Parts: sequence; C-alpha cells; structure tokens
Amino acid sequence: MTAAGHRYEVTESTLGYQGRIIAVRRDLVRMPDGDVSQRDVVVHPGAVGVVALDDAGQVVLVHQYRHPVGGPLWELPAGILDVPGEPASVAAARELAEEAALRAGRYDLLVDVWSSPGMTNEAYRVFLARDLSEIPAAERYVPEHEEAEMSVARFDLDEAVARVLRGEITNAMAVVGLLAAARARADDFAGLRPLDAPWPGRPAHNG
Repeated sequence: MTAAGHRYEVTESTLGYQGRIIAVRRDLVRMPDGDVSQRDVVVHPGAVGVVALDDAGQVVLVHQYRHPVGGPLWELPAGILDVPGEPASVAAARELAEEAALRAGRYDLLVDVWSSPGMTNEAYRVFLARDLSEIPAAERYVPEHEEAEMSVARFDLDEAVARVLRGEITNAMAVVGLLAAARARADDFAGLRPLDAPWPGRPAHNG
C-alpha cells in the first residue's frame, strides 16, 4: 500500500520468459482509478559490488567486456547473488577474490541501490573493502568467458570520481559506489552501516 492508501493489487501474473539469470514476468496491476494495466518486470537475483580501497587511497577497478553495450566498461569487482542463502558480504568477498585476486581485512556496508525500478526488481548492495592483501598465485580463481580477458587496475579515488564526471566510467554500480566511497571518506567513514543491516530489496529467494 502506498502513502496515499492505494494497494496496487496484482490481479494476474504470468511468466513470459525464463533465462539463465533473468526472467520476465507480466503482471496485471489495478491502478488508483480502477483500471488494470500491464507491467512487465525483469526478475533478477540481485548483485553485490565492492569498492576496494587500498592504503594509498586507490580503488581497484576491472575492465570487462559487456555484450549488451557492445564493449568493455570500467566496473567494480561485482557479481550476482547466485548462491541461495549466501550472505551478501560473503558474496562480495568471493567476487573480490575471483575478479581482483584480493582479500580484505575489513568490510563496511556502503550503499544499497535499485538499479532501474521502473522495469526490474534488481537490487544491489555495494561494500567498502579495506586492509587489502593479494591472494597467492597458486590460490587464485581461473577466469573464463568474458572474464578471461578482464584486466584489473588501480586509480586514485579522486581520479576515479573525476572519470565518472567526465563520462569515462558509466557502469551504474561503479558510479554509485565510487561517489559514495568518496563521500564516506570525506566523512572519515563515520556512519557506515553494519554488514548485516536490513536489506528489504534483496529478493527473498536469495536469503
């Protein structure tokens, strides 16, 4: 029910498409004027990302090919929540290890985001990772598919923010995470939420 008191009742829901990661659901929803309107929803399992900030004030970014946009993007180490019940912070640590070959001695919750709520239920949670250390070569994840060509680089956080403002970093999670990290640093990292803070946006089937 909304603040105005209307309950957007779903009168019918059908599955239009089921893919490897996403699905498309067609809902018929009763509007405040009584009309019923179709809303197509891209159902997504959710995702996590990591702003990994080292002792020199640099952030770790990955350069990865993204087929839907036809080219590579600078991104945070990130991944979907594809292990049912796995805590988001554990998933974030796994992605940092797999994509950047790094461990972190400290994690803080940075920001929660709905990626595009007009058409999908995709929610992602971004963590701040500090006290970084490299994973020994013999223990590193062996990448495949697009990740096999993925490169990793470090940028001063201020430079990364400047690249956002110049339109050179356009991945939404990276934009949000980098700007949030810069603000958090300016506040001396005060007020960051605990790792297990409630996350109403996380799809229920993923814990």
